[in-house]
Amino acid sequence: MHTHSFRLKPNQDLKASIENYVIEKNIKAGVILSAVGSLKKATIRLADETVKNFEGPFEIVSLIGTLSPDGCHLHISISDKNGLVLGGHLKENCIIHTTAEIVLAEISDKVFKREYDENTGFKELLIH
Repeated sequence: MHTHSFRLKPNQDLKASIENYVIEKNIKAGVILSAVGSLKKATIRLADETVKNFEGPFEIVSLIGTLSPDGCHLHISISDKNGLVLGGHLKENCIIHTTAEIVLAEISDKVFKREYDENTGFKELLIH
């Protein structure tokens, strides 16, 4: 296992930046170890598959998921100015407010692929 660390700056897109990093570093299989920071906007798909946009600021409370060049499956929890937490599937248009500090683990003996699954309607993880 190999670790990667990087920092995102204001106005960067959280999901797009992570996916670009995975492609640039040729990470074939990975996971999020840690993520802290803040967002000024968040776009999240909820459990009923509704996609909602939220205006911040928000603290990133947690970010978890699997990483592959075929796409990343990421879930996020964020808290608002009152400490109320909401979360779901991370979508594009989650824009960094001040910073995001990301730590990833690259799993060297695995390859993660994503292929469309007719049963779920989503690209699902295949582990090689």
